[in-house]
Amino acid sequence: MWGFLLSMLSGALMSLQGVFDTQVTDRTSIWVAAGWVQLTAFLACAVAWFFTGRKPVADLFQVRPWYLLLGGVMGAFITITVIQGMQALGPARATLLIVITQLAVSYGVELLGLFGVERAPFRWSRLFGLLLAVGGFFLFEHSAGQ
Repeated sequence: MWGFLLSMLSGALMSLQGVFDTQVTDRTSIWVAAGWVQLTAFLACAVAWFFTGRKPVADLFQVRPWYLLLGGVMGAFITITVIQGMQALGPARATLLIVITQLAVSYGVELLGLFGVERAPFRWSRLFGLLLAVGGFFLFEHSAGQ
């Protein structure tokens, strides 16, 4: 149950962050907004690290494979693409496409056992669930025109 609640909170925060970041971009620029997001995320992490037991930062240099350290770079591009997607499509449509794509890519990572993730067996029900989500997008799109 805890995982469900945390995942729902994460989805809500990501949607709201996209809306907020888009508004900041409208008043500044894409790079200023993305930079602000990353800077404030760093500060929040530094404060949390300070209060929750400080493992050495130098442990980062022990992380292998090295590409696992690219999460921050991805985060910057996530911020930029979310902002641009929401500007182009609006928050609801952009978020729906983001979530469907996250589901498809995550399922692919599990199926193939990529990046150290335990390989999961193929299940038709999961593929059907993904296709149902895609169908939901088209239903959402069709209902928007009425």
